[in-house]
Amino acid sequence: MRTGRCATLERMKLHQLRYLAAIAQSGLNITAAAQKLHTSQPGVSKQIKLLEDELGFQIFVREGRTLTRITPAGQQVIDRALRVLQEVQSIRGLSTELRDEGRGSLSIGTTHTQARYVLPAVIHQFRTRYPNVRLNLHQGTSEQIAEMVAQDRIDCAIATGSEQRFAGLTLLPCYRWSRVVIVPREHPLARLERLTYRALANHPIITYTFSFTGPSSLNEAFAKAGYTPNVAITAQDADVIVTYVRLGLGVGIVAPMAVSEGAEDLAVLDAAHLLPAHTTWIGFRRGTLLRGFMYEFAQLLAPHLERRLIERAHRAATPQERAAVFADVTLPQR
Repeated sequence: MRTGRCATLERMKLHQLRYLAAIAQSGLNITAAAQKLHTSQPGVSKQIKLLEDELGFQIFVREGRTLTRITPAGQQVIDRALRVLQEVQSIRGLSTELRDEGRGSLSIGTTHTQARYVLPAVIHQFRTRYPNVRLNLHQGTSEQIAEMVAQDRIDCAIATGSEQRFAGLTLLPCYRWSRVVIVPREHPLARLERLTYRALANHPIITYTFSFTGPSSLNEAFAKAGYTPNVAITAQDADVIVTYVRLGLGVGIVAPMAVSEGAEDLAVLDAAHLLPAHTTWIGFRRGTLLRGFMYEFAQLLAPHLERRLIERAHRAATPQERAAVFADVTLPQR
């Protein structure tokens, strides 16, 4: 004789879990979830109510027909539903890979700097090897990329720092880089033998948009030296920063790859002794089946990311175990 719990699990449908995940990822907006799922709002509401009846508790708190928040028990159900759906996706991916490794799609979330200056050569090589794999490139800030991950819109993320926002990903270190200062060649800073915090603090600074949720490494570095940077303009796009520097609106602080070409009119000043170095990584969702072309894409981006290393990191249970995988790897400097 089956217990009540087993009977409940048998009645639970996969599409109910999809509806549940869609609602959670749509800010509890049932209409938006229904549109995302290409179904009707009443149908979604009915299935969620049936699921709650089967479970014997509420997943959502309601005011009339509006969902206002997720109950503690409901959050546990949603977390498990997301894991189930990821496993289902992995099974489908395995089926696709076994049928045809040369076909599929790869959605990448990354920053403007990576998309503009690093990925073109990688994507060119990848497309040569896998002409039948469709690439979808999504650009944004670290916060926006993290949201893409949470909404299951991308297969991998490529970003710098902000690792705490991506706890659900296996992060694989690609390379390290230190920021540079750019100024017009006639600028007073261009005549210095060595940059100092004091010299930089005397000029308006144009740099990347700061995180909304974490501390700025730029502000922290200046504060430790007893100075406050005069950040006048921030932008997501390195090309915008370079343009404003050329207009004389301030001193630019950017990634070195952003000024590697066509910068004859600018002086590029080393700031590695002032500002902390950064590590750029590629991240795949933990527990997700990685297809062969995903391994190759990662290695095209960072040649030291051999398949065996990625597999070991992907199986690691803790951040410490994943870090140990790369303990003996010397990351390239860009």
